Amino acid sequence: MAWTRTYQDAEPQRVNRWLAQSGVCSRREAEALIARGLVSIDGQRVDDVGRKIEPGQTLVLNDDAQASLDSQMSVVIHKPAGYVSSQPDPGQVPAVRLLTRDALWGESPTFPGWDTRLAPVGRLDMDSRGLLILSEDGVLAKAVIGPGSQLEKEYRVAVMGELTDEKIDLLRHGLELDERQLRPAEVDLISEQRLRIVLREGQIRRMCELVELKVVDLFRVRVGTVTLGDMPEGHWRPLTADERTSLIEG
Repeated sequence: MAWTRTYQDAEPQRVNRWLAQSGVCSRREAEALIARGLVSIDGQRVDDVGRKIEPGQTLVLNDDAQASLDSQMSVVIHKPAGYVSSQPDPGQVPAVRLLTRDALWGESPTFPGWDTRLAPVGRLDMDSRGLLILSEDGVLAKAVIGPGSQLEKEYRVAVMGELTDEKIDLLRHGLELDERQLRPAEVDLISEQRLRIVLREGQIRRMCELVELKVVDLFRVRVGTVTLGDMPEGHWRPLTADERTSLIEG
């Protein structure tokens, strides 16, 4: 279905900027769609990449434009420990190697090819496991890991060391990393030496080191509304259109 929306802001705005702010595509992608004649305003095709949309006007991306945007691949992987998220050093195995037909959970309309460039959207280090998103969608990446992202990331963390109420309180709201105060985190003790941590920024291993705890297992269970469900370790599935929308809209 074609993407349709009426512009409600008080001042005119360039079409490419508005589409980027709306989480539809990047500015460069918007300019490419305009150049291909795939964008219209109030029923008239937009031919000028510098065109502004006026308050009350309705913009439509036609079906070909939507198909072009939807063709950007994004996947969810249940990453085991031992795989790296992105560029491997010699002897390391990248998580993208898990994207085989045998490891597919469910169905996928497309499979990554030799020219598919899937980057991690929120990395997991080699010793960590759980939910990893790989994508070639720049708008999605900005929504999840950009400096303005408000998306929660949820983890189950096993630690070694004396686990006190004071240390848990510090993890919640008292730490600085790289000379900057971190936003508050949710930290709950779920069993002996195991924590549930929900945060919007920060690096859990470094945070734990600051309170003299050593992370021995780190498992990411959720990014925003996206979860692993019952997908087995080592498997993958496409990110759904609804999941992409929920991540972009926060």
